[in-house]
Amino acid sequence: MSETALDTNQLKDLLKTAIVEILQEQKEVFTDLIIEAMEDIALAKAMEKGENTEPVSRDAIFKTLQEQSTG
Repeated sequence: MSETALDTNQLKDLLKTAIVEILQEQKEVFTDLIIEAMEDIALAKAMEKGENTEPVSRDAIFKTLQEQSTG
């Protein structure tokens, strides 16, 4: 029975190669994860910022969103 010894550099190279291959093969999955993480961060920041502002009605929010989407 023979044992194969890997040094640290070989192991790092193998891991890098494996990660690159996974990223290339599963682009959509990783893109979705990154987008979701960015949305979560933006929502958390908006919530923190909103803690120190006056309340706004639901109608006012949807009116603003509608105006932004129509240009």
